Amino acid sequence: MNKWRGKIKEFFLQEYFKSHIVLWLIFFTAVFNLANWLLLKLFIQPVDFPIILHYNVYFGVDMTGNWKKTYILPAIGLGIFVVNFFLSLYFHKNKDRIASYILMMAALMSQLSLIIASLSLIIINY
Repeated sequence: MNKWRGKIKEFFLQEYFKSHIVLWLIFFTAVFNLANWLLLKLFIQPVDFPIILHYNVYFGVDMTGNWKKTYILPAIGLGIFVVNFFLSLYFHKNKDRIASYILMMAALMSQLSLIIASLSLIIINY
């Protein structure tokens, strides 16, 4: 156990985590992803019938399915966050801080876009 604690502590003592910009971006990205999960948990109730998963202005409802498929949106957001986090960490280690910040900002913007998509999903199903 102590071996793992030492490795985890060493990971979080890197220069990457001393940057306030990175810490704030990670914090807000994680908060928005958690908010997306909670929004769907609160407003999309388990039902036996298909719900609307996608609406198109031109064609109307073009995709229906199981209520569990709504959780694909925050799962995609979590995947984007994890990939961008590790890429950002890699670029920061290679002294390319601007690319690191851009990757974390892109993760934050994608979370905001996915929250908007989730809110649209919630509104159309009520």
